[in-house]
Amino acid sequence: MESIPVNQPLLDGNEKKYLNECLDTGWISSEGPFIKLFEDRFAARMQRKFAIAVSNGSVALDAAVVALDLKDGDEIILPSFTIISCAAAIVRAGCKPVVIDSDSKTWNIKVEDIEPRITPRTKAIMVVHMYGLPSDMLPILKLAKKYNLKIIEDAAEMHGQTYAQKPCGSFGDISTFSFYPNKHITTGEGGMILTDDSRLAERCRSLRNLCFKPEKRFVHDELGWNLRMTNLQAALGVAQLERLDEFVVRKRKMGLRYRELLNDCSEIEFQTTETDYAKNIYWVYGVVLKDHVKADAEFVMKKLSDVKVGTRPFFFPMHEQPVFKKMGLFQNEIYPVAERLARRGFYLPSGLALTDTQLTEVASRLKTVLKGL
Repeated sequence: MESIPVNQPLLDGNEKKYLNECLDTGWISSEGPFIKLFEDRFAARMQRKFAIAVSNGSVALDAAVVALDLKDGDEIILPSFTIISCAAAIVRAGCKPVVIDSDSKTWNIKVEDIEPRITPRTKAIMVVHMYGLPSDMLPILKLAKKYNLKIIEDAAEMHGQTYAQKPCGSFGDISTFSFYPNKHITTGEGGMILTDDSRLAERCRSLRNLCFKPEKRFVHDELGWNLRMTNLQAALGVAQLERLDEFVVRKRKMGLRYRELLNDCSEIEFQTTETDYAKNIYWVYGVVLKDHVKADAEFVMKKLSDVKVGTRPFFFPMHEQPVFKKMGLFQNEIYPVAERLARRGFYLPSGLALTDTQLTEVASRLKTVLKGL
């Protein structure tokens, strides 16, 4: 029985050619020419003025929040159902995360619940586009304008996705991407910060590079980080970006194929295929066990592991994270949709290198596991 990994990237374009160019020229550090090339091309693709390449998507969020120069105790609204990097960036900046439940169909932030949570201390909304569908941006942008709030847009999973024909990553005052190996574009590790604000761009560049002063390099007025991307990573990024349109088509085809094969499974439900503003891009293919199924996601994932199918659990909600509970955050808060998704959801092998034969086999093994429950 073939083992089918949860993710395997596709690296059969110009990756080797560009990496060899780095090695041949000796430009392997963060000083090489592929950095600016990747930034410029990525910014153009996402219709932004400025792009700042960084070492991963989590630190992109760290820098994005700090760059807004918020005060201790300022509040930032975000979904509870997301990766911890989002809330961690807020807490590290001295701000307070205020979480919202998710929509049960799109798995994105429940937009109608945002306005009641806005207070005089609220300074920003962190929008996190989830798994394959973007958040509904128009009403969120209206709220931001009404209350004079900044938008931090986490588009980590949305390479090539659009909202109402406009690229995800183009909506935030400051937006971020990740290039982890399971993303549509990978640089191994890596991330990008995007903005149209020249001041924010310069601030992020400074934070990325230890806040060196241009006129006196080793004298520092504030503490930054070393968040630099290497030329080797950027070379991978340039090669991957060249194929983004192809990758989007491939991912959508895979997602629709999974749906076709699994549509008769009465035990599972799926993220919405499309909304009036976007078609699912299927960053990963997630399924959620229906309530009548007595097993939880952890149990089914173990059964799939036994038949050599790789899986990953869904995100665990921010309001239930032990580290935040120890800080006194989110006391007695309950968000049923986020909690259900975390306990009953998982995703199947979804990497770009997955073949149709493998995908079909995954669906078959999943059906066998579900029938045996």
